[in-house]
Amino acid sequence: MGFTRAELAGFDGAEVPDLVGPDCRLLFVGINPGLWTAAVGAHFARPGNRFYPALYQAGITDRLIDASTGMREEDRDLLIARGVGITNVVSRASATAAELSADELRAGGVRLRERVREVAPKVVAVAGITAYRKAFGLPKAVTGPQDERWDGAQVWVVPNPSGLNAHETVGSLAESYAAAAHAAGVV
Repeated sequence: MGFTRAELAGFDGAEVPDLVGPDCRLLFVGINPGLWTAAVGAHFARPGNRFYPALYQAGITDRLIDASTGMREEDRDLLIARGVGITNVVSRASATAAELSADELRAGGVRLRERVREVAPKVVAVAGITAYRKAFGLPKAVTGPQDERWDGAQVWVVPNPSGLNAHETVGSLAESYAAAAHAAGVV
């Protein structure tokens, strides 16, 4: 499956529903959906994104999920059964996260806090330090567990799995994701 640039551009501004089940213990938070993700309706779906390989290597899933053509029902069920959910700081899709304004990130941060209150996970893992800093006005935040809690949930910042975050490997992502998953009781 492939898309032309024009086809992908047609998904600018689209939204991808959260993947959240009734027993979500670990809520991963992307910055916002990319156009490929919006086109196939599955989080972190762009071919080459390292999110699902990192989940597998971390022991969060027992098999490698390929969401590049959409999320298969059995993969969605696996994540939900494991207590893993996925949402975004900003819900609208764009070609790059750089297209998001600081105001949009802050508003997304408010929305995210409301979503955490509804879902009540044990751990919230925001994938992307720069977006976390901007969305929550914490310019000196570093990756790892944060000092704050959101309605009882531990807050973690983990590396973004995008290929644009080139200094991270699947192994280093898996290490960070496994630490957050351990804190959530998922692994």
